[in-house]
Amino acid sequence: MPDSSGRPRSDEYADFYGPYIAAVEGSLLTGLESDGDAWRTLLAAVPPDREGYRYADGKWSLREVVGHVIDAERMFSVRTMAFARGDRSHFPSFDENAYAAASGADRRSLADLAEEFSAVRTATLLLLRSFEDTTWDRRGVASGYEFTVRSLAWIIAGHSRHHRQVLAERYLP
Repeated sequence: MPDSSGRPRSDEYADFYGPYIAAVEGSLLTGLESDGDAWRTLLAAVPPDREGYRYADGKWSLREVVGHVIDAERMFSVRTMAFARGDRSHFPSFDENAYAAASGADRRSLADLAEEFSAVRTATLLLLRSFEDTTWDRRGVASGYEFTVRSLAWIIAGHSRHHRQVLAERYLP
């Protein structure tokens, strides 16, 4: 297994991603696998009448939260792959609210979103497992900040965990 070891240092990512990185417990790849399993269990237990639930006006529905996690994982994975391959392009920010509004997630079944999440997570894990030890320290620029491949992988894990916890606490009491 490649060396994704070591939590990223603070010079490997933008400060506002620190809480996501801090939220990851244990090893990165094992944690991503466990997180994927936890998502599958959580989503399978959602009653159909809860799929469109919003805990407050103006908040995303449960399905939109899942769609957001899928979109964000794809976005961070693309950046991870690009930086791993030495791409020196500067990747722009993405507006998660605009993406959520355009995604159509609220018109899809949760089962369909869960299947897509599972496929995206499998692709993420396969990508990360393909990296050689030296790949993890490669850097690139996204949203005006410099990131390492390692930090983006940890951000994927922490972002996913964060939103899974939000669902458990605010959407599925």
